[in-house]
Amino acid sequence: MDHYYWFALKSIPLVGNVTFRRLLERFDTPERALKASASELSTVKGVSAAAAASILTHDYRPFAERESEAVARHGVKVVDFLATEYPKVLLEISDPPPFLYVRGELHGVEDAVAIVGSRRASTYGLVTTERLAGELALHGVTVVSGMARGVDTAAHRGALKAGGRSIGVLGCGIDVVYPPENQRLFKEMAEKGALVSEFPMGTTPLAENFPRRNRIISGISRGVLVVEAVQNSGSLITARYALDQGREVFAIPGNINSSGSRGTNQLIKQGAKLVDGVEDILEELPQRSKVVAHADPLPSFSLTPQEAGIYTLLAESPLHIDDIIVKSELTVGDVSAILLRLELKGAVMQLPGKHFAIT
Repeated sequence: MDHYYWFALKSIPLVGNVTFRRLLERFDTPERALKASASELSTVKGVSAAAAASILTHDYRPFAERESEAVARHGVKVVDFLATEYPKVLLEISDPPPFLYVRGELHGVEDAVAIVGSRRASTYGLVTTERLAGELALHGVTVVSGMARGVDTAAHRGALKAGGRSIGVLGCGIDVVYPPENQRLFKEMAEKGALVSEFPMGTTPLAENFPRRNRIISGISRGVLVVEAVQNSGSLITARYALDQGREVFAIPGNINSSGSRGTNQLIKQGAKLVDGVEDILEELPQRSKVVAHADPLPSFSLTPQEAGIYTLLAESPLHIDDIIVKSELTVGDVSAILLRLELKGAVMQLPGKHFAIT
């Protein structure tokens, strides 16, 4: 699928992730949204007059052409949020990216746990990370991390050594290897798991990119394990995102005399689950405490823009059909038809009293 118009719409000033999704719910494709009239754009919920003017006047062609050429040149896949492979759990966060740049293979539905921690981890932290990542992989759980030095690198290596899957979420363009010493790991991740980024091709690893990357690390996972972290570190930002997104937060207890343990010990005091073995994590994953190693991927599904809109609403909480109609601003017939299609795809289920929830 050519994503020229996806790149184009994403490049428009004032069109963020939420506005992008609302435009697709109204116009079905980015191309139609870009060619919509001022009066049509004014009917889209949340599209300000300034955003509409930006869509009508911004010349998106240079960026979209460069991006399309760069993606083709580097052999990068673009997985948009309508695709079967797009992680459905990511649609549960408040501002999922409309598309991801991908090397390797994504699965639309899979059990995944993030492991994050210090770039300057102790030997204890690195050894513990690699062991737990390997044990999670042996139980069929995908290990997610940020490809940084220290704990992140140990997490990816531990999962791959055990023969499992690992996903690396980048704070730079997917064609940028950072840190440079992880060149070999990048290649192995693309072959045995996946590398993903929401940043355009060629984006350098600027400091402001990493908090945005962290929300994807937690958003793509069912839980986040923090191994070692100083206070006010990026790992604790990821843990806060996890809490906001309704994910589980786990922490490895550390030496009270070590500054690298203050963040994790603080998390435990605040209610994060103390982990001293892999079972502490597995028992918190939905329907999974004993798992066959390397089980087949769970069945997944693709979505239309309107189906994605209703799926995202239900990801926040189960809703009565009347509330879905009000929040989606669709007709009774449209909502009923969309819910039926989502049920047939196995994406949502009907609860007693005409309430609906994601499966």
